[in-house]
Amino acid sequence: MCGRFAITLPTDAMAQLFDAAPANDLPETPNYNVCPTTQIHVVTGGEGGRRRLGAMRWGFLPKWYNSPTDGPLLINARAETIAEKPAFREACRARRCLIPCSGFYEWTKDTTGARLPWYIQRADGAPLVFAGIWQEWAMGDAHLTTCAMVTTGANAPMARIHHRMPVILEPEDWALWLGEKGKGAARLMRAAGEDVLRFHRVDPRVNSNRASGPELIEPLPA
Repeated sequence: MCGRFAITLPTDAMAQLFDAAPANDLPETPNYNVCPTTQIHVVTGGEGGRRRLGAMRWGFLPKWYNSPTDGPLLINARAETIAEKPAFREACRARRCLIPCSGFYEWTKDTTGARLPWYIQRADGAPLVFAGIWQEWAMGDAHLTTCAMVTTGANAPMARIHHRMPVILEPEDWALWLGEKGKGAARLMRAAGEDVLRFHRVDPRVNSNRASGPELIEPLPA
């Protein structure tokens, strides 16, 4: 499960990182509290071989939804069932994307049931890149381009916080996931190595989707 994240990279840095042409309607950065149903940065394979850095609604809408609220909010797609689920199977084959972020949040609970947020990022300080899928949705005059993150079972360190984690792609895997190197992307849907991530507790202010600011990702004092 991944339900909130942060993105601090400037647009031009993202475009350079992925060798992608940026769209004109990209969300502003930094954003330390990216929430579902908002527009997020997404990289797709472009026509003529050029990648595109665009904006998509985080919350995948199957074509049969009559409105964006017609069914469950699909922000994640499970790697174990993505190829069989009617909502995701076509996108898994033909519309895969990369979702960059600086770090993401997960929660544990204390003995009273209070939610304790953690901020998770790459141990080497590089941006995280999640495997994603995307879908065009239209109903009447309404049109949205939507996406979901692919998740898998957590590795051992991550399992101390949550039993699921996003599928994290290394730079050498980006082209395969985007379909630029033929078939075989299914083998990428696995947990990251146990040394890839680091995490720390952060202020419970981030429990609110209205919270903002760089202090959201700062470690709590020891």
